[in-house]
Parts: sequence; structure tokens; C-alpha cells
Amino acid sequence: MKLYGIPNCDTVKKARVWLQTHGVEVEFHDFKKHGVNEALLAGWLKQVGWQKLLKKTGPTWGKLPAEVKASINDDASALALLLQYPNIIKRPVLEHDGKVLATGFIPADYENLKL
Repeated sequence: MKLYGIPNCDTVKKARVWLQTHGVEVEFHDFKKHGVNEALLAGWLKQVGWQKLLKKTGPTWGKLPAEVKASINDDASALALLLQYPNIIKRPVLEHDGKVLATGFIPADYENLKL
């Protein structure tokens, strides 16, 4: 199992604590140190769609010009933006054997996964 995110993100911190508390071992992939590649993002987009993978609540999204925001309307347009700005990937992304189990962190959702 792998958890993708940024270590100083509060939501990622909460997910890591939850996983540890529940005895779930995960490998952590730091976007800042290890980056994120096109094939990985394309696979996630195919599974969950751009609406679930794009984080529109953070400062990176907020600083984008209105025309850039308006141009994001499908997986392909989102992919280019996510590659350029990995900070707008909704995090954490929890993955197992290439399958996205969750984007973001909601404890009840993690409970329902029966990890």
C-alpha cells in the first residue's frame, strides 16, 4: 500500500496518524522529493476522474488565472495542470496495487475500506 502526498500537509499528517494507529503499513511517496509522473497521474485520472483528483481549495489553485481555471474541463486538461502544479493534487492519495482507494482523508471513508 502506498500513500502519496506532501509531508507538511495537515490532511496527509492526519491520514498517516490514522493509518499508523490502525496498524496499516504504507510506503509514503513525497511529491516534493520524488515528484509525480504522467503515467501515474493518467492512471489515477482514469480511475477517479479529474474532479476527485484536483484540489480547488488551496492557495495554488486560488492563485491561478481565471482563464486557466476555466480551461480545466476534462482529464486531459487536468493532467497538464497536475503535472505542472503537483500541489493541487487532492491529497493524500491512498493506493494499493495500482488501485486508488481514496483521495483526501475522511476517517469514516478509511474505516469503510476495511484496511
